[in-house]
Amino acid sequence: MAKMKTHRASAKRFRRTGTGKLRRYKAYKSHITGKKSPKRIRNLRKGSLVSKSDQRRIDHMIP
Repeated sequence: MAKMKTHRASAKRFRRTGTGKLRRYKAYKSHITGKKSPKRIRNLRKGSLVSKSDQRRIDHMIP
């Protein structure tokens, strides 16, 4: 049987933590930041974890 291929777009967006969970970056930070408050932009810099329901799908993309 052939090896599973990694979904390259997903591999660039998600990193696995030491415990096996997936870390992601938050959306809405790349542009049109003039109307967003500095506090909001600062909080968007922080990473967060992928939700449990999404983690199953992404696990298939990143073997």
